[in-house]
Amino acid sequence: MATARDNLARKQIFIPATQPETELCLRVAAYCRVSTDSEDQLNSFAAQNEHYVEIINAHERWEMVDIYADEGISGRSAKKRDDFQRLLSDCRKGKIDKVLVKSISRFARNTAECLAAIRELKALGISIFFEEHNIDTSMVSSEMLTAVLAACAQAESESISRNMRWSYQKRMESGQFITCKAPMGYRLVDRQLVVHEEEAEIVRMIFRLFLSGWNTIEIAKELTRMGVTTRDGLDAWGFTSVRCILLNEKYVGDALLQKRYSTEAFPPVKRRNKGEMPQYYVENSHPAIIDRETFDAVQQLYNSKRPQIVGRSKHQHNLTQKVVCGSCGTLFRRTIVRGNAYWVCNKHNRGEDCPIQPVQEIELYSAFLRLYFNLRHHPEVLSQMLKNLNLVRRRRMLWSPGVIELNKTISDISNQIHTLSLLQKQGAVRSGTYVSMSNQLAERLRQAKQQKEKLLEEEDDDTIEQTRILLGIVADGPECLDEFDEELFCELIDKIVVESNTRIRFRLKNGLELPESIERTVR
Repeated sequence: MATARDNLARKQIFIPATQPETELCLRVAAYCRVSTDSEDQLNSFAAQNEHYVEIINAHERWEMVDIYADEGISGRSAKKRDDFQRLLSDCRKGKIDKVLVKSISRFARNTAECLAAIRELKALGISIFFEEHNIDTSMVSSEMLTAVLAACAQAESESISRNMRWSYQKRMESGQFITCKAPMGYRLVDRQLVVHEEEAEIVRMIFRLFLSGWNTIEIAKELTRMGVTTRDGLDAWGFTSVRCILLNEKYVGDALLQKRYSTEAFPPVKRRNKGEMPQYYVENSHPAIIDRETFDAVQQLYNSKRPQIVGRSKHQHNLTQKVVCGSCGTLFRRTIVRGNAYWVCNKHNRGEDCPIQPVQEIELYSAFLRLYFNLRHHPEVLSQMLKNLNLVRRRRMLWSPGVIELNKTISDISNQIHTLSLLQKQGAVRSGTYVSMSNQLAERLRQAKQQKEKLLEEEDDDTIEQTRILLGIVADGPECLDEFDEELFCELIDKIVVESNTRIRFRLKNGLELPESIERTVR
C-alpha cells in the first residue's frame, strides 16, 4: 500500500566541501633509519634529518610534528626500533596526518611488518609517502606496488643476512672470529678479548665458591646480596648466569665458535647448535682468567652433582611435587602408559570423584617452553609487577611508626633551620654561632633522612626480591628454548596447576600465576 512518503519526489542536495583537501593543514612527520654505525652512514643520517626539515618547512600547509629516527639498528624487525614504535604510537594518538620516508627499505625490510604498518596507518587515515618510489599510500592502487617493493626490500635484507653469515663462517674457519659480546670479566678492545680485572675477580670467586661446595642458586643469591651486577647491569643474579660462567670455556682462554646459529627463515631466529652446524674450538685464543686445572675440576664436579644443583635427589623427577590438581588440590603423580609419560591426579587415579584427566608430560614441557618464550620477549610482565610491588610497599611503609616518627623529626629540624635563618637575618644571632648551629642542624637533617630511606628499604618484601631474581634469570637466559631445561624450570616455577582438560596455570617463584593452554591426551 502506497504511503504519502512514497509519493514524495526524492530530492538530493549536494553539499560541497568547505575545506578542500589541498587546503587542509597537514601534520607531517618523517621517519629515517640508518643501518650501520659507519661514518658515512652517520653523515647520511644527519643529512636525512636536515632534508626532511627543509621539505616540511617548504610546504605552506604542512606543519612539522617530529623527525623520528632510528640510528644503527637493523630494519629486519620493527620491535627493535624505538623511534619507529614511537611513530606508530603518535599516529594512533591522532597526532600525525602524513609520514615521509626515503624508501620502503628504510621503512621496513620485513614484508609482513611493512604491510601491517601501512594498513594500520591507512585505516587511521594517515598516508605514507615513499620518496624514491614516488608512492603515496593514500592512492588505493599503490598497495600492490608497495607489497612488491617491500618484498624486494626483504630479499635485499635476506641477501645481506646470508652474506653476514658467510662472513662469520669464514672467520670461524680461520680462527679469527672471537665473539660479538664480551662475557663478564672481559672487554672487547680492537676485536680482542682483554681481561677486566675487577670483574675477573668476581669470576674467580664464583669458581672458588662452587669448588667449596656452594650450588649455583646459593652463589647467585650471594652475588645479589653483595650488590654485584650482572654482565648486563642487572642487580639480581639467577642461577643461569652462574651456570653460564662456570661452563664457559672462554675463562680458560679457549673459544668454542658457533654455539648458536641463525636460521634461514626471515626474520632469522637464533637457535642452540646441537649438531646442525659445524663448530670450531680454538685453544689459547685470548688471555685466561681461570687456570685449566681449576676449570676442569669445576666441569667434573658440575657433571657429578648436576641433579643436586637444582635442589633435588638423583632419583626424583623434575616435576615431582610440582603438578597440582586445580579441582581437588591433590598432587599429580607420574605414570607410563604404552611408552608415553603422563601425569595424573592421585584422586582421579584412585577412581574418586575428580574430573581432571591425565595430561601428557610432553604437553607440560611444551607449555613451559611457550611460557618461557613469552617471559623472555615480554619482560614488562615481571618489571611492571616489580614496579607495582615497590609502590605498594613504599606506601605501606610510609605509615609505619618508625617512618612517622622520623618525618616528625625531619619536620622539626627543618623548622629549626628556618627559625635560625630568620634570627640571623634580624641580627639576633652572631655569624659564628649561626654557622656552627646551621652545620649541626644540617647534619642532623641529613642523618634523619638517611635513616628514613634505610628504614624504607630495610623491610624488603620476599616477593619483590624473588621478582628481581626472576627478572635476572629471564634476562640472562637464551632467546628461546629448543628443549625442556630442567634447571631453568626449577628456578622459575613453583607449581603447575592443572585447571581443566585444556588449561593449566604456571605459578612462578614470586607467586605470579600465568595461564597456558594444553592439548589433552586421555588414557
